[in-house]
Amino acid sequence: MLLITAEGDTKNLTVNLLNLVIPLSMEIPVFTVDAFTNVPFKGNPAAVCLIENELDDELYQSISAEMNLSETAFITRQTSMDFSSGARFGLRWFSPKTEVPLCGHATLASAAVLFYIKNNVNPVVVFETVSGELYVRQNGDSIIMDFPLNNPKPQDQNEVKELLRAAVGDLPIQDVCYSETTKKLMVRLADTCDRSELMSLKPKAEALLRHETTGKIRSLIVTLKGAQNAETGHDFYSRVFAPWVGVPEDPVTGSAHSVLAGYWSEKLGKKKMLAYQCSSRGGELRLEIRDDGRLDISGQAQIILQGTLKF
Repeated sequence: MLLITAEGDTKNLTVNLLNLVIPLSMEIPVFTVDAFTNVPFKGNPAAVCLIENELDDELYQSISAEMNLSETAFITRQTSMDFSSGARFGLRWFSPKTEVPLCGHATLASAAVLFYIKNNVNPVVVFETVSGELYVRQNGDSIIMDFPLNNPKPQDQNEVKELLRAAVGDLPIQDVCYSETTKKLMVRLADTCDRSELMSLKPKAEALLRHETTGKIRSLIVTLKGAQNAETGHDFYSRVFAPWVGVPEDPVTGSAHSVLAGYWSEKLGKKKMLAYQCSSRGGELRLEIRDDGRLDISGQAQIILQGTLKF
């Protein structure tokens, strides 16, 4: 029993300790990182949390909803002693609505925190994820991620014609492909289209959700061949819409390029490509398909915010 006496009051108040709820506080370092850009407020922002031990999935999801970015990454120490000297870490990604199986920009952001903030001493760090081991290394002012190559297969347009109309309207379509591994539908606009038409697309999330309810598709990629004579030399452009996971448009998407790289490599006859994702923020990715069938995705990152989650 606990005896509490109010000041100026002769009456004692007795409280049963068993009825007291004492909250346990938690503090988690958190960072916001703009990925696939060399300037702040461009590219794709991701939240990165450093976790000493695994949390409940419900808590991961609550934190991600609070961050309200396309993805929040959670790095766990696993068997590493700390974030500065360890070479192997756990990594999970959550959108505001659900866990995602693969996320490029949040992986790039996670590596940036380890390399630039924690000054990790290793030239290569390994992330253990549901998509396998992802090796990440520094290369000058860029970070290179070793990703799986998810080549898409042709998709019958008639099976998704209403979804296509909701996404691109009356613009002519050259190819439609689907990656079963990533659940991404890729739509290539005809070469008669230009970048301005791609950038002008404004598909409504409600319409996309209405025309795809099977759970087969988690995001929709719209892509266009690059202007080969352009000064930028971009091999192809893209935009990515993912309302099925709570992201109306993903600004710059590394996992989408694990699908796009294989497709465009075959069409262009190139293993090294420069890609640009044409969201309002915009971002650039360097891609190289290696001889072992894996994909190197290279980009830069800017850490713009660091703090502590307290709850």
